[in-house]
Amino acid sequence: MTQRRLFPLMVLLMAGMAWGATLPLAKIAINAGYRNFGVIFWQLVIGAVLLGAIQLIRRRPLSLHPKALLFYLLIALVGTIFPNYASFQAAIVLPAGILAIGISAVPMVTYPLALAMGLERFQALRLMGLGAGMVGVLLLILPDASLPSPAMALFVPLAFVAPIFYAFEGNFVAKYGTAGTGPIELLLGASIVGAVICLPIALVMGVWISPLPPYTIADGAVVLSSMLHALTYATYVWLIGRAGSVFAAQVAYVVTGSGVIWSMILLGESYSGFVWAALGAMFIGLFLVTPRAKVAQQ
Repeated sequence: MTQRRLFPLMVLLMAGMAWGATLPLAKIAINAGYRNFGVIFWQLVIGAVLLGAIQLIRRRPLSLHPKALLFYLLIALVGTIFPNYASFQAAIVLPAGILAIGISAVPMVTYPLALAMGLERFQALRLMGLGAGMVGVLLLILPDASLPSPAMALFVPLAFVAPIFYAFEGNFVAKYGTAGTGPIELLLGASIVGAVICLPIALVMGVWISPLPPYTIADGAVVLSSMLHALTYATYVWLIGRAGSVFAAQVAYVVTGSGVIWSMILLGESYSGFVWAALGAMFIGLFLVTPRAKVAQQ
C-alpha cells in the first residue's frame, strides 16, 4: 500500500477511535443530569476555542462572505445541533454501545442520498447491504431480550437520526464543497454560529451548565468529548474533500467498533447476543454498501 493510500486510512482510523470515545463520554454527562442544548452549547464553545487557536497559529482569518456564513449555519445545524440533540435524547435511555451501533448506519444512508444527488451509481450488491443494515436494526428492536429493557426499543430509532444528518452533510460537502473555506475554518465558523443559536435555547429550556466550580467527572467528560468532537469533525470534513464522501463514511466502522469497546471499558456495559448479532449484520451491510474507495486517484 502506497503512502498516498495509507495516510488517509491512518487518519480515518485515528479519527474513528477518537469519535467512538465521545459516545460513552456523552453518556457520562447525561447520567450526571446534563441535557441536550446545555451540553451542545459547551461542545461548540470549546470546539470554537480549540479550532480558533489553531487558526491563529496558522494565521488564517475567518471568512465572512455570505456563502461562507450560509455554510456555517448549515453545518452547525445539520452537523452538530440536530444530530447531537437526537443522540443526547437517546442517551438518556439507551446504552452508549447502542448509539455506537447506530453510527454504523452512516454509509448505508450516505449511499441512497448519493444516488439521489447523482454522486453514485446504482449497484445491486450495495442494495443488499442496505437490507443487511435493516436486519441489524430489527435485531435491536424486535427481540424482547435484545436490550436491557424492552421499553428501550421505542428509543432505538433516535439512535439512527444522527446518521441521517451526517450522511446528508457528507454528500452536501462532497457535491458543493466548503464555500472556499478549509475544514478547520468551516468548523470554526459553524461552532461560533451554533453556539450563538444554542445559548438562548439552553437558557430558556433550563438546561444551562454553569462553567463555575466545583467540577465533576461529568464536566471533564463534556470538555474531553468537546475537544475530540471538534478535532474528529474537522478531520471528517478533510477526509470528504481528500477521498470523497463514501470513503470518509467508512469511519463508521471504526466509530462503531471503538464506541462499543470504549463503552464496555468506561461504563462497564455488556450486551446480549442479539446486540452482537445486530452489530455483525450492520458490519456486513457496511461492507456491501461501501465500495472500495480509490483514494490514490483523489
